[in-house]
Amino acid sequence: MALIPSQVLRVAILLSYFSILCHYKALDMPAHKTYGGSWKFLTFIDLAIQAVFFAVCVLIDVSSLLTKAGENREQERQLRKLIGLRDWMMAVLAFPVGAFVVFTFWSLYLYDRELVYPKLLDNFIPQWLNHGMIFQETPKNLTICIMRRSIHPSIFLAAFPH
Repeated sequence: MALIPSQVLRVAILLSYFSILCHYKALDMPAHKTYGGSWKFLTFIDLAIQAVFFAVCVLIDVSSLLTKAGENREQERQLRKLIGLRDWMMAVLAFPVGAFVVFTFWSLYLYDRELVYPKLLDNFIPQWLNHGMIFQETPKNLTICIMRRSIHPSIFLAAFPH
């Protein structure tokens, strides 16, 4: 089975998230040395969620390439579980948290920049890294939503799982 563009895109997105996370962690910021470190910032938590989500997507792509259809029922069952996990993560974590972070950040930024991103941070965080951390989630998540079909549980099953 040959690679398709959506699989290559997911690998590229995953690599971009890991690159941004590594660059962010390499910054020498006073906030990284206080209680909670980077984990007290919703943008960093969102980056971690997105990286895990795309890692699951790439794992599913690799598993589906290695699994031959109809050969092993157990492998197919495990693959279906991974696909269910991916769909759940997209519906519950990746898309809602990503959209919330992007829209809240830019709304507050336009209202008063000092509330969310003081000018002092320009000395620590390069402009490209700030845009990579904040802006990229929404276009990537919308692209993934458009490119693949998801199966989401009904409202009742999402609220009251078995």
